[in-house]
Amino acid sequence: MTTATPTTAPSSDTTTGAVRTHGNFIDAIGNTPLIRMNALSDATGCEILGKAEFMNPGGSVKDRAAWWMIRDHEQAGRLKPGGTVVEGTAGNTGIGLAHVCNARGYKCVIFMPDNQSPEKVQILQTLGAEVHVVPTVPYSNPMNYQKQAGRHAESLSGNQGGAVWANQFDNTANRLAHFESTGPEIWRDTNGRVDAFVAATGTGGTLAGTGAFLKSQNPDVQIVCADPYGSAIYNYVTTGETTMTPGPSITEGIGNSRVTDNLQGAAIDHAVQVHDSDMVKLVYQLLREEGWFFGSSTGINLCAAAEQARRMGPGHVIVSILCDTGAKYQSSLYNAEFLAERNLVTR
Repeated sequence: MTTATPTTAPSSDTTTGAVRTHGNFIDAIGNTPLIRMNALSDATGCEILGKAEFMNPGGSVKDRAAWWMIRDHEQAGRLKPGGTVVEGTAGNTGIGLAHVCNARGYKCVIFMPDNQSPEKVQILQTLGAEVHVVPTVPYSNPMNYQKQAGRHAESLSGNQGGAVWANQFDNTANRLAHFESTGPEIWRDTNGRVDAFVAATGTGGTLAGTGAFLKSQNPDVQIVCADPYGSAIYNYVTTGETTMTPGPSITEGIGNSRVTDNLQGAAIDHAVQVHDSDMVKLVYQLLREEGWFFGSSTGINLCAAAEQARRMGPGHVIVSILCDTGAKYQSSLYNAEFLAERNLVTR
């Protein structure tokens, strides 16, 4: 299948003669293309398409949620010029927020667990964010990075312009971003021919929001959760219980121990559990054979998309998310010593 070229430009485009441009950083978010994953498509007989979210201006799918959450706080009057945005994040949402804050004139404060790649910390600092790297503890612990972010935002509430906690996990503006943008783009660019949408969950916003839109257009579209080991979401989807599976995983920013407000009530038809060993082999195969340089979340997504294609049989269209590039994971996923310590091989 050849994916359709969008017939209309985003309403925020500026057209001057024959030249179409985006007016600013915000306008450049979204309308990312679908890319055929050739080896996986040929092996399964399905069209496996990846939505190239690494082409967002901040480099990841999280640019969408970042802008929708900040816009929501602006519209509610909680965030005014000179204000501060605080968030607890594994990295990409923080990076998206830092970009948007720069574009909108806000300060940005990020709390990040210490099990994330140093590349993400360095990017955030380069973008001007104030970064607090804190010990990794369960969500139930009051020193969890998300809870620390919430308390810090509250302590700054009297500052000029206000201070808000983005709260990506339970702020449903995150889910709305994908209902209003990602889902409609996929429907448009497949000419309504999508049979399944596959994505991992961290906050749950991408899977729930995109899935809700696609289901609103065709209830038969299968919505599939891709989950790494060490997460509870696979068990939640398959049994209704949020019990953790054995782990941990080297993936960053996906999997969860609880059902977030963004994920609550999402129409999820199936779940696929993906082991790190399969993810690592796939991302290296795609790098060596097709030139794609993907991060671990994308690897989990594509492994699950291939499994869903095998379940459905040839002739179907499966869409997934190409979350970001591998550049943020050179100290882990693309580090031979790191992989060897965890008995992970690339072939």
